Amino acid sequence: MIAASSQPSRRESLRLSPEQAAELVPSAGTIAVGGSGSLLQVPESILEAIGARFAKSGSPLALDVVHVMGLGDRQGRGIDHLAKPGLTRRFIGSHFVLSPAEQRMIAANEVEAIGLPAGTISLLYREIAAGRPGLFTDIGLETFVDPRLSWGRMNACTTEGMSELVTVGGREWLFYPTFPIDVAIIRASVADEDGNLSMDEEAALSDNLAIAQAARNTGGIVIAEVKRVVPRGEIPAARVRVPGVLVDHVVETTYPMQTPVTVFDPARTGAGPATDVVVEPLPLTHLKTIARRAVAELHPGAVVNLGVGAANGISYVALEEGVLDEVTLTVEQGLFGGLPGIGFDSGTATNPSALIDMSAQFDFYDGGGLDIAGLGFAEVGRSGDVNVARVGPVPIGPGGFIDISQKADTVVFCGTFTGGGLLVRIDDGKVVIEREGRYVKFVDAVDEVAFSAEKARREGRRAVYVTERAVFELRDGGLVLTEVAPGISLYRDILDLLDFRMPVAANLKSMDPRIFQPEPMGIRLRPAPSRLPHTPSRSNTETR
Repeated sequence: MIAASSQPSRRESLRLSPEQAAELVPSAGTIAVGGSGSLLQVPESILEAIGARFAKSGSPLALDVVHVMGLGDRQGRGIDHLAKPGLTRRFIGSHFVLSPAEQRMIAANEVEAIGLPAGTISLLYREIAAGRPGLFTDIGLETFVDPRLSWGRMNACTTEGMSELVTVGGREWLFYPTFPIDVAIIRASVADEDGNLSMDEEAALSDNLAIAQAARNTGGIVIAEVKRVVPRGEIPAARVRVPGVLVDHVVETTYPMQTPVTVFDPARTGAGPATDVVVEPLPLTHLKTIARRAVAELHPGAVVNLGVGAANGISYVALEEGVLDEVTLTVEQGLFGGLPGIGFDSGTATNPSALIDMSAQFDFYDGGGLDIAGLGFAEVGRSGDVNVARVGPVPIGPGGFIDISQKADTVVFCGTFTGGGLLVRIDDGKVVIEREGRYVKFVDAVDEVAFSAEKARREGRRAVYVTERAVFELRDGGLVLTEVAPGISLYRDILDLLDFRMPVAANLKSMDPRIFQPEPMGIRLRPAPSRLPHTPSRSNTETR
């Protein structure tokens, strides 16, 4: 005779409310939060419930919170629900500016914080899942995450980083030991009654599979937030992104957003046929002029990554100029092709040609798959070093910047020459500085090194720095001024604002006047370099 079990069935125990899920988070636990930037795949309802539980009961306490990208909307959603003194002991992440409460806690030394390259965290999840001792990577050497520099520490109360400097095969590597994950909190589109997860309505795939496997294989639990639950068998196997065997609980959310500003756009999911893309051209501002000059660095067949900030506009300019289809734009969230989004739609693309897991994308980037990268900057040093990690006490974090900039053959850094109240207009083909920024972004030495100019020079990589008023290039002695925009005074608007002597190229040029006109430029991409995209990365073929 077989006795009936008194335990709830899988179907009964699978579904929880956000409040019930929050009760499962233990004090002093390590929590891995899924999501791939802004509020893409961010489990908003569960995070909100954890914050509410802490406010009501004072628990859980002393969490270690791991998140790959910045997860927020600057309005208190996402990781900011966990940014409360006592609730979190340490943040481990790559980007912090989208979460102002988290950022304030780090700046005030109320919580420990370690900033790492996004790819490092993403790939570390896979090492944890596989039971390997840790991640070996050369990404981050000679930058602020290197133990010889700041060790990734984002504030004074953080006394130790996470990596070791080791030598294997005659080369230096950073080694990140693995650690157990107590609770993984991820978001998908749909779950079935067995916990199988589909992400057909998401704009990226994120690290959900790697995070779930890591938690499962180290004794933790996996909680998935979804829009709805459907009957068993309704999700075809080919559309299951996380198998139900990895998922302990499912929470239905009432938070509908695909991004902070888009409820749902099917063209961003890649789940259906591509449709015609019609977008308004960017207005002629100084940011568009930066993007136009950056597009001039592209070549046919190039595989390109676009970062946030001023580099965001490159995709829209390429579309307007009719050269978008001559290159393959990619986004670190795992997207290939299409039209990458801008602003709070960053991390997505309209009509992508392929979506892959973010960890697989970083494998491609870290192995040298990028020909060109368009990235922003917070500071540029006279040596050519670039800082995006921290300015004074303000933590920013590198995001995917270090992975991307360290291995791309050419990096085009995009940003304004000064910051803090800069007001610029384009008038009759000339740049007019109506109000100068309060501080110059080009400095004698940067606060933190996120891009090592010396390493780039040693490996034969090219770097160009594009601003609204001038263009600079990385050469043997450091930065050299090579182009000046029409309407800009070489001394008044550039050289006299610097605290160091800036070398000027003997053949100093005026920037292409078409950049500053309202009509399309008629760009023709420059010829491709002789090096083929599949040639192995220099840093993998040379020994220091």
